[in-house]
Amino acid sequence: MMNSVIYEKDQNNIVHLILDKPNASANLMDDEFTDSLCAAVEKLLQDDYSGVIFRSAKLTFFAGGNLDDLFTIQKENADQLYDMVNRLKLALRAIETQGKPVVACINGAALGGGWELALSAHYRIALKKGVILGLPEVTLGLLPGGGGVIRMTRLLGVQAAMPFLLEGKQFKPDEGLELGLIDQIVDSPEAMLESAIGWIKSNSTTDGNTQQPYDVKGYKVPGGKPNHPGLAKILPIVPAMVRAKTKGTLPAPESILAVMIEGLQVDVETAMRIESRYFVELACSQIAKNMIGAFWYQLNEIKAGAARPDNIERKKANKLGVIGAGMMGAGIAYSSASKGIDVVLKDISLENAENGKAYSQKIVDKKLSKGHISQDRRDALLNRILPTDDAQKLAGCDLVIEAVFENRELKANVTQEAEAQLSSSAVFASNTSTLPITGLAEASRNAENFIGLHFFSPVDKMPLVEIICGEKTSDETLAFAYDYVQQIGKTPIVVNDGRGFYTSRVFGTFVNEGIAMLGEGISAAAIENGAFLAGFPVGPLAVTDEVSLTLLEKIRKQTMLDMEAEGKKYINHPAEVTVDKMISLKREGKLAGAGFYSYPDKELPKGSKKQLWSSLKATFEQADRKIDLAEIKDRLLYIQAIETVRCLEENVLTSVRDANIGSIMGIGYPVWTGGVLQFINQIGLDNFIERSEQLHKNFGERFKVPGLLKRMAKDHMIFEDK
Repeated sequence: MMNSVIYEKDQNNIVHLILDKPNASANLMDDEFTDSLCAAVEKLLQDDYSGVIFRSAKLTFFAGGNLDDLFTIQKENADQLYDMVNRLKLALRAIETQGKPVVACINGAALGGGWELALSAHYRIALKKGVILGLPEVTLGLLPGGGGVIRMTRLLGVQAAMPFLLEGKQFKPDEGLELGLIDQIVDSPEAMLESAIGWIKSNSTTDGNTQQPYDVKGYKVPGGKPNHPGLAKILPIVPAMVRAKTKGTLPAPESILAVMIEGLQVDVETAMRIESRYFVELACSQIAKNMIGAFWYQLNEIKAGAARPDNIERKKANKLGVIGAGMMGAGIAYSSASKGIDVVLKDISLENAENGKAYSQKIVDKKLSKGHISQDRRDALLNRILPTDDAQKLAGCDLVIEAVFENRELKANVTQEAEAQLSSSAVFASNTSTLPITGLAEASRNAENFIGLHFFSPVDKMPLVEIICGEKTSDETLAFAYDYVQQIGKTPIVVNDGRGFYTSRVFGTFVNEGIAMLGEGISAAAIENGAFLAGFPVGPLAVTDEVSLTLLEKIRKQTMLDMEAEGKKYINHPAEVTVDKMISLKREGKLAGAGFYSYPDKELPKGSKKQLWSSLKATFEQADRKIDLAEIKDRLLYIQAIETVRCLEENVLTSVRDANIGSIMGIGYPVWTGGVLQFINQIGLDNFIERSEQLHKNFGERFKVPGLLKRMAKDHMIFEDK
């Protein structure tokens, strides 16, 4: 029988429980581990020893739960999962209550179940470098099921534990030390083991009374229990705050909060069973499976280079040129310099370029003031950014990214100006969000070295980059672009060329549908609230103000010209009438100080919050127009799903993973869906088609069901990568 927990006793009479899952690179919390741990604990309780040390034979301490098991678990197997989880908890509880000192030697990542295991120790030692700690389960639609909620709440208190449980905040050993969750930090595994043995020797007593703080009689939870006056004041509003963030679409944070509160009102053993009940309920839910599928399997496939050409050596960017020092260019410069890349930031004037660099200075100065970065690191980062108006300074760049206005002629000029300074092997990329890459590449001396790198605003915060291959883009260029995106810590998706590519094209359907609803007379507040209730982070009218209505107009005019040149017919969207009306009223968006919303300093008092323009009612809304929130939600969710299927049909998209991850990280498709194509999967293709046909009948051709979807339904297929 395989054994994931090796039981050894040293010359000091200390038992070492060595975590070492056979034939695996990392330790996982699964049935086999639970069996091994229970067997080890049974042996321990029958043995004579002075203390216990948890340590790992792997490069990491413990990777967490086996998501393969959780991904496939069904409701009919819920009892089996509940029993397994409780067996694990009983074993960990037996270890922390057996009376002898227990030390966890944390030599690497201890996330999820790994951190829960460490929490069951009385003393925790971590290596100074290479260690990350935390309970990220909420990001996968789950809660910590191995006692993490119960122990963290009791050790930190409700308020202090919230970021780590409700948001899945991870932390390093130094922060753990400040919180009292880590007891000692050392420089080497040897020093860690020596310290662990030393602490056990110093704390091993004949009466065997070593306890967790929360097991000591009279222990008071920091901040008090739920009935404490101070905590009782805020608890009534906390669920509302959680729901305001989740829009009621993500059950995990609400379940975690329930466990935190309920668990503090009972003894530890009962609290553990409460946690198990909520855990199993979440693990069996479709939302958890959606999120595990997207953020574990599909995201990890992307990180592993699923769309990167094979057999091409990885390459790092050493010197980057950025043309255009506006918000996008400045953000690209900062994101690259922060990862150690030298950046030449060029604009038409030195003043503009310096203003672009000032964007980075503002970010690092803020970090410096909060102690998140040293003065030396701050200075080094800024020194890596060279502002200039001289194209000759681009010489030696192995990658240049243009981030100028969406104008073909301008982009052609900057392409040629830059390439005159570059080696023949250098790659040129466009940050365009709409213009086809193949057409832009016509201005390049070498279309094989030309590619699209579509960043999202604000660049320093948005995690996604959409890589667009033109018709002539080489595999070597794609591989380098993929490597660069990962080098700066962002997630790449790869798509083929087409007007609007994938993300901008699908995002356009979202904003246009919201604007079309307003033009139909539907209340603006109902449209925005419908989006929130569906799980979108921002309503379509608010996000339109952010990108500006004039940009929508420019994109429309450029598209009309392009389609005319291609001999194709342009089909007007019902949203366009409303866009034109708003522009005629000088309400062009946030930058103009007026759009669908009114803004402080222009129409509202300084310091106030933006609010929907009061005249929208008189201008567009119809008092007798029926408001159907379910229909509003469906229109916003379905129109993007239909357009995504069309992108697959046209080979703009080539993988389900890129569609799902791109939709969530790039355009804010609701997290609970697991991505836009998984949304169709969970509804069922037949049901999706039926609802789409209803929307097609009621609202027009844009909801017409793609042929690909009908063919897949006929063959009983789902959206998945083979």
